[in-house]
Amino acid sequence: MFETLQDKLQGVFDQLSRRGRLTEKDVDTALREVRLALLEADVNFKVTKNLVARIRERAIGVEVTRSLSPAQQVIKIVNEELITTLGEPVPLNLGGSSPRVIMLVGLQGAGKTTMVAKLGLHLRRSSHRPLLVAADTRRPAAIEQLRILGKQLDIPVYDEGTGAPPPTICANALKAAREGAYSVVIVDTSGRLQIDEALMEELVQIEAKTDPQEILLVVDAMTGQDAVKVATGFNEQVDLSGLILTKIDGDARGGAAISVREVTGVPIKFLGTGEKLNELEVFYPDRMASRILGMGDVLTLIERAEASMDEEMAQEAADKLLAGKFDLDDFLKQLQQVKKMGPLGQVMELVPGLNKVAKDVSMVDAEKQMGRTEAIINSMTLKERRNPRVLNASRKRRVARGSGTSVQEVNQLISQFRQMQKMMKDLRNPRKLKSFMSMLDGLR
Repeated sequence: MFETLQDKLQGVFDQLSRRGRLTEKDVDTALREVRLALLEADVNFKVTKNLVARIRERAIGVEVTRSLSPAQQVIKIVNEELITTLGEPVPLNLGGSSPRVIMLVGLQGAGKTTMVAKLGLHLRRSSHRPLLVAADTRRPAAIEQLRILGKQLDIPVYDEGTGAPPPTICANALKAAREGAYSVVIVDTSGRLQIDEALMEELVQIEAKTDPQEILLVVDAMTGQDAVKVATGFNEQVDLSGLILTKIDGDARGGAAISVREVTGVPIKFLGTGEKLNELEVFYPDRMASRILGMGDVLTLIERAEASMDEEMAQEAADKLLAGKFDLDDFLKQLQQVKKMGPLGQVMELVPGLNKVAKDVSMVDAEKQMGRTEAIINSMTLKERRNPRVLNASRKRRVARGSGTSVQEVNQLISQFRQMQKMMKDLRNPRKLKSFMSMLDGLR
């Protein structure tokens, strides 16, 4: 969602890097472009004004003039002030006696019901026993949706249909949670198309019945400045403890993510990064700032890999690579593991230096190519995967037919795989390894 903002800021920084020494005029010219980039990204006007003012105050001071690399120092200042604007990371408050209650509130269409399930999965992975509560009686489909999601995740869902008032349902759910020894209760509340008195009264009654540790507002990041208005409106009526931004993988300008904390004073706690139930990230301001500035996000990449990849399988593959025994069957397994980490474009943008490549290469084509590669290997026998040399013309035609590809594409895959094997063999040579690392540094 920050692609346009990334491009514009990168252009500003590239201009600064061409100057050996920065004057006050250079800084003002650059900050004018930064201001325009932020406003075009739908960042709140007051937030933009305050952020640029703080950057200017530091950028024309001793900090930059005495630096050996003024442009890099300015980037460092922008990064630090962006982190300040995004706020401190605030973890979920799960203290006190069980069961702890988390209320999710928000307008219709923000993805609140799906987020209840995502949060349940996240907490179960953290060794909690969650109970999901279907208290959105105004939208019967929401109750059925939560039942289905709970069944998919094997997480229990408490519901009483649409007969009882939501506050009563929540009170009964809390009693059931105590009896069932659940550690966390996550409540899906009713939404509206807009904030109204009836909605707020219902939320206040649920709060009184359940005494929640957390009241989290689910906000659609794609609505831009409207997201900030919604957060402000809810915070004036309900004592919000945190925000969850959804759809940050969408084609939005990103302004809501930058503005909402400073305008409302309410911390962002989670980001919804996609439609899948495991696509939920804890919000870290420093990581978000790195993404906005196009500097990648290695820590999030590592966490995604740890969550989706089999550690034992990864170690076995690494050992085979180093020993020169990595075959197409191993490659298929690793390809399937990488696909679990999310869309290829998202993964590449987390790698420092590869975010530029991700923009230059069509990610749709790259995803299709991965699919073709997987289909080709799946059409091979185990013997052929382990020893591609046995693939004669007849076998290649069979593999091409089975995968819906051409013999030329099969040959191309085999050729690329042999090149990779040769490269890994070369990397066991210390001199060639040093040369390879120098090449990687040039990509950053």
